[in-house]
Amino acid sequence: MKQAFIKLHLSIIIAGFTGIFGKLISLNEGMLVWYRLLITSVMLLLMLWLTKKLVRIPFKDFLRIGFVGLLLTLHWLFFYASIKYSNVSIGVVCFSMTGFFTAILEPVINGRRISLRELFFSLIALLGIALIFHFDTRYRMGIFFGAVSSALAACFVVANKRVAGTMTYSWDVTLFYEMIGGFLCLGLILPFYLHFFPVESFLPGKLNLFYLLIFSLVCTIGLYMLQIQALRSISAFTLNLSYNLEPVYSIILAMIIFGEAKELNFSFYAGLALIILSVLLQMLSVMRERKRAALAEQRGSVS
Repeated sequence: MKQAFIKLHLSIIIAGFTGIFGKLISLNEGMLVWYRLLITSVMLLLMLWLTKKLVRIPFKDFLRIGFVGLLLTLHWLFFYASIKYSNVSIGVVCFSMTGFFTAILEPVINGRRISLRELFFSLIALLGIALIFHFDTRYRMGIFFGAVSSALAACFVVANKRVAGTMTYSWDVTLFYEMIGGFLCLGLILPFYLHFFPVESFLPGKLNLFYLLIFSLVCTIGLYMLQIQALRSISAFTLNLSYNLEPVYSIILAMIIFGEAKELNFSFYAGLALIILSVLLQMLSVMRERKRAALAEQRGSVS
C-alpha cells in the first residue's frame, strides 16, 4: 500500500510538467497529441520488442483497451486546448475538477451508491480550486475546454482501473495498445479537425521534436507506468483526488518559466491548504478502511 502511494505521488510530480510542455510545444493541440501518441507508441514498441514482451492480444481485448486509449486521447485534446486558449494555470486548475467528476461517475459506471464522503472531500478540493482560480471569466473558452477535459479524465481513470483489474497484461503492453487505439481513432478524426483548425506546417521543428521526445518518454510512459501500477492497490477516486496537487506544481512552474501573473497571496495559500486537506482526509480514510478490513479478517481467522 505504501509503495502504491509513493508511485502515485511521484506520478503527480511528473504530471506537473505536462502543462508546461503543452505551452512549450508550439504545435496546436491536435498535432501535439497526434505526435505524442505516435512517438509514445514507437518507443513502447521498441521497449516491448527488445524485452521480448510484445504479445498479440485478442481483438475483443484490443477494443476494450483501445476505447480507454480513445478516452485518454480526447482528454489530452481538450486539456491542451484549454491551455492554448488560456494559460497553464487555468488549464491545470480546471483539470482538478476530475476528482469531483469521479466521485459522481465512478459509482454510476460501477453500479454502486454515490459516496457522500467522497463528494464532501471533492467539494473541499473544489473550494480550494475556486480560491486559487477566482473564476476568471477572461478565458471562458479555456475554462469550458478544461471542464470537459476533467470529465473525460475521470472516465479514463475509471475505465483504466477496470482494464487493469480484469486483464492480466503488463502495464507496458496495456499502455502500448491504449496508445495504438488512441492513435488510430485520432487519425480518423484529425483530417476533419485540421479542416476547421488548419495549421501552417505538419512537421515539428527541432526544438519541438526535442520537447516531444522528452514529453513522450517521461510524461507519458513514465507517468502512466506509475499510474497503472498504483491503480492495482488504490481506487480511481483516490488517484484523481490526489491529482488535485498537480495544479500546485504546474502553477509554480508556470510562474517561474513563463512569468504568468499569479501572485502567491492569501487566496492562493488558503486554496492550496484546502486541496492538501482534501487529499490528506482521503488518504487517512482509505488507510483506516484498510486497517479495519485487516482487523476484521484477523478476527475472522481466529474465530
